[in-house]
Amino acid sequence: MSSMTSGGAMPVSRPLRARRSNLAVPGSSPKMLDKARGLPADQVFMDIEDAVAPLAKPEARRNIVAALNEGGYDGKVRAVRVNDWTTQWTYADVVEVVGGAGANLDCIMLPKVQTADQIVALDLLLTQLEKSHGLEIGRIGIEAQIENAMGLTNVDAIAAASPRVETIIFGPADFMASINMKSLVVGEQPPGYDVGDAYHYILMRILMAARAYDKQAIDGPYLQIKDVEGYKRVAGRSAALGFDGKWVLHPGQVEAANEVYSPRQDDYDHAELILDAYEYYTSAAGGAKGAVMLGDEMIDEASRKMAVVIAAKGRAAGMARTQTFTPPEG
Repeated sequence: MSSMTSGGAMPVSRPLRARRSNLAVPGSSPKMLDKARGLPADQVFMDIEDAVAPLAKPEARRNIVAALNEGGYDGKVRAVRVNDWTTQWTYADVVEVVGGAGANLDCIMLPKVQTADQIVALDLLLTQLEKSHGLEIGRIGIEAQIENAMGLTNVDAIAAASPRVETIIFGPADFMASINMKSLVVGEQPPGYDVGDAYHYILMRILMAARAYDKQAIDGPYLQIKDVEGYKRVAGRSAALGFDGKWVLHPGQVEAANEVYSPRQDDYDHAELILDAYEYYTSAAGGAKGAVMLGDEMIDEASRKMAVVIAAKGRAAGMARTQTFTPPEG
């Protein structure tokens, strides 16, 4: 996307960030902000929206700025969820957090995104703040949360609205309310829906938009925080589709998310073997072949593309390979 259509932010090189586990932490709780430092979550997002009462939002902003500047979130993606553009708090959320701790912030999460214009507005504001505070233009990313029918209808345009956009997130609770779904249990199937997955279309729609524009797709929370097996079961559905991670509301869910959204060790090793073997066999030394046998399996360019996906997820998760490819002698 060009900088003109995105609102002024120049595209910057964005690393592939592991986001298997996305830990929600209310900005109104210094104790929880501190505890998050020691948890093995890939991302910590500090919340000023739904988890914080209206009267507590100014204090939450100050707590978040202090926590970010104090540091200790090494190896984690540091994000802040601000309030959505229909509220009176969004501007102050962004200005105070970026102005106070922009150098120690990776992303702003914007909830209840309904149109591409809302992403462009945030992009413009971030660009102004980066210029004002001497920060690298375009470095702070945007995470777009889809929480209603209008947002899902416009999700392609939302994903394409700015080079800052890094993730498209499913927000199930508000989405369920917005379409009048007859359920009060977030993450489970609604009563009466006994065939298939009621969320499949929503998840696939978000995933297609994310992949079309090279973004990550993140699943929303599972509110039964003590039911870790239930969390794994629900997470397994979006992981099977290709989602990159899921929200975590309790420390007990962190390891479950990291496990579900990481490749299995055997799959990671196999992907790395395919990449090494294909690189060798397509080279002059390997005979410049396009399709070859790796053990009992034929591999070709399509195999390489699939292996790239698995290997990238394994590398981002910090996995170590346990097998190496050895070219045949002679």
